[in-house]
Amino acid sequence: MTQEPGTGTEPADESARRERRTRWVAGSAVALALLFAGAATVASARGDGAGEGSGVASAPSARSADAGFARDMAVHHQQAVEMSFIVRDRTTDEDVRRLAYDIANTQANQRGMLLGWLDLWELPKTAPDGQPPMHWMADGHDGHSGHGMGGTAGTEGSGFTAHDGAFMPGMATRAELDRLRAADGRQAEVLYLQLMTDHHKGGVDMARGCAGLCTVKVEKRLAQGMADAQRSELDLMADMLRARGAKPRT
Repeated sequence: MTQEPGTGTEPADESARRERRTRWVAGSAVALALLFAGAATVASARGDGAGEGSGVASAPSARSADAGFARDMAVHHQQAVEMSFIVRDRTTDEDVRRLAYDIANTQANQRGMLLGWLDLWELPKTAPDGQPPMHWMADGHDGHSGHGMGGTAGTEGSGFTAHDGAFMPGMATRAELDRLRAADGRQAEVLYLQLMTDHHKGGVDMARGCAGLCTVKVEKRLAQGMADAQRSELDLMADMLRARGAKPRT
């Protein structure tokens, strides 16, 4: 069938081609937006060095709060992504699955940024000389003190000892992850919400530590955004636990 002049109709295959072209243009626009956003992030990380006002880009040192936060939060985020994928397969509850998807997606993207900055700064992704996790908070690098920020001053002096895969405050142990894998339904939902509540509390303390100690401005902004977002999710998870007749762990 051919289009008749003045009828305003067109063949189905032409309409389908137009729709595909529209979707391709829209997809290209999104891809370009993400590309430009990534380029801006890299440029900010390269240009927002420790020497504020100097106009000279300077990469932080391997022992700096900037590098320490990037290394430690990347590890912390990885476990949150892992727990979220576990619970996705252990429950059919749409609210929990939606929360798990949001956490996994957000923290995987942030983890990529943190590791990308370490690459940009040409710094290792492991701590120098066996430096323990969160040492950058306990020491208070660059003349600042990390103590008292959100109640966690790193693994040293905070009463926390790394054990069974829990390298930093808030992280779940291997045994707890095994319990989550073995649970299902409401039991899996409650355990996930409790473990993620603990996880977020530890993450908020770390993010607040970087917001106060880090010197790279774009990283400080990311850290403050993490703290604000995770505090909001803590309120949401408390409500979700109450709806399931449970509450956060002490």
